[in-house]
Amino acid sequence: MEREARSSDSLSPEVIQRLVECHRQFLGFLEKRVESRAVAEDILQDAFVRGLERGGELQGEESAVAWFYRILRNAVIDHYRRRDAKGRAMESFAREMEKSEQPDVGLETEICGCLLGLLDSLKAEYRDALRAVDLGDESMEVLARSANISSGNAAVRVHRARQALRERVRTACGTCAEHGCLDCHCKTASGKC
Repeated sequence: MEREARSSDSLSPEVIQRLVECHRQFLGFLEKRVESRAVAEDILQDAFVRGLERGGELQGEESAVAWFYRILRNAVIDHYRRRDAKGRAMESFAREMEKSEQPDVGLETEICGCLLGLLDSLKAEYRDALRAVDLGDESMEVLARSANISSGNAAVRVHRARQALRERVRTACGTCAEHGCLDCHCKTASGKC
């Protein structure tokens, strides 16, 4: 029953052919309004799908091309809304990370010897982020400027670096990782690795 309703709302083959013929113009319209050709192509693809699903909205006397341009304009607006919302979420995450508790200055001397060795095994951007923020006195903004990234991306980098280090500690230290490494007996600390 639902399939029958959809088929009556679908676009005619002539309208679909007309929209396909205008593909290049639609893509040009989008490229002028978004940041890259790849994004324009993605938006156009989604708009074609949406147009096929919403074919019943096309009025008999209305131009299919004008109708589809309305769909494209709305898709561009939606794209920027999603991008702005994502940016606001990243900035909020960065502010939250800024407010998080910083470790004591003398903490580095109490850290298990294997932890510093494991820190060196992380990829450079993670290692540098943890040294700057967790072991150093740098803020997320300073890290962001020095790494030439946004403060939101800096917060994400620190978060991912902490996760990567946590996994390395679990792998190398086993149960010491669960109970704390202040009195470490893992292979790395005892020199067996």
